[in-house]
Amino acid sequence: MQDAAKGAYRNAKLGMIGGIDTYMSQNIPTHTTGARTGTDVAVHALDIRETDRLAAFVDDLPALPDTVISVVGELGDQARAERDIAHAAMVMRTNFEAPSLLLGLFANAFAARGSGTIVGVSSVAGDRGRGSNYVYGAAKAGFSQFLSGLRNRMALTGKVRVVTVKPGFVRTRMTAHLKLPAPLTVTPARVAADIYAAAEESPRDVIYVGRRFWLVMTIIGLIPEALFKRLKL
Repeated sequence: MQDAAKGAYRNAKLGMIGGIDTYMSQNIPTHTTGARTGTDVAVHALDIRETDRLAAFVDDLPALPDTVISVVGELGDQARAERDIAHAAMVMRTNFEAPSLLLGLFANAFAARGSGTIVGVSSVAGDRGRGSNYVYGAAKAGFSQFLSGLRNRMALTGKVRVVTVKPGFVRTRMTAHLKLPAPLTVTPARVAADIYAAAEESPRDVIYVGRRFWLVMTIIGLIPEALFKRLKL
């Protein structure tokens, strides 16, 4: 929703795609109007994990968008994922397989048209595996690498731009049960502003939400594995 509001400032025609869960199915209409701007917003429902429906979903859209922003996430429960293979598979599919397949379809359609921008929202959790969330982190790492490879492929054609956005801690429903470090935690509005900048203004290919997190993850990446594996993170 934050992204839709941000885009409305440019009076763009907006479409929203939802990874449907119980909350969304009960709270998101099929069509709405921006409260602040009056911009028309069409909502297209999709369960991102139903990968056999993705191709038909893209083909059936009334118009191919200029920009696609993937904000798909399922934190899951690390302890449960360690013992429940079905839960681990769900976390991996939601964060990596499904959004990658969907963005690959949009990339092909954009390349055929000759223009388009893809923004994939990944996570700093994918920069290095940590014992506290390595199933989620591994999925986000895979998604980041998919975006990197897709960016390489699209750059050679010069027609489609692919951007990776990496938030750190964000105050959302997904993280409501966690104790987050205030200096490193941002609001959804901040994430939306950075996503908008990534799509419309910034020339960078990879953007960290909150410059501090780029420094934090750079330092973490430099810790030798022999020491890192002994840290409780």
